[in-house]
Amino acid sequence: MPPDLVAKAAAARENAIATYSGFKVGAALEAKDGRIYTGCNVENVSYGLTVCAERVALWKALSEGVREFTRIAIVTDAPVATPPCGACRQILWEYCGDIPVHLHSLRQIDEYYQLADLLPHPFDRF
Repeated sequence: MPPDLVAKAAAARENAIATYSGFKVGAALEAKDGRIYTGCNVENVSYGLTVCAERVALWKALSEGVREFTRIAIVTDAPVATPPCGACRQILWEYCGDIPVHLHSLRQIDEYYQLADLLPHPFDRF
C-alpha cells in the first residue's frame, strides 16, 4: 500500500481525542475514485459513546455520497499492529466489502490483511 494513505492516517491520528485511554488511532479510507477520507478516534466520558477512527472515516465518506471503497490504512503507536475492533470490522464489511487493510504502527510495524481475514464469518445480507 503506498505510503500516502499511511501518512494521511498518521496525520488524522494527531487529531484524536483519547483523554481516557491515551490510545490514539488514525484511519484513511480510499474511495474508488481516489478520494481519501480520514478519521480519528473520539472518546467520551460515557465510554460507550466513543467512536473509532475507522467509523469516523467511513461516516465522512458515506455522508458525502461515496459508496465504493478500495482500501484502508489504520495507524497507532502501539508495540504491535492493531486491527480494527469487531464493530468496525462488521461496519467496514457491510459498506466496503473485502478491502485490503494496512495496519501500521509508528514504531515501524506493518501488517497487511484482507478484511475477510480479520472477519472470517461476517453477519451479512441474506
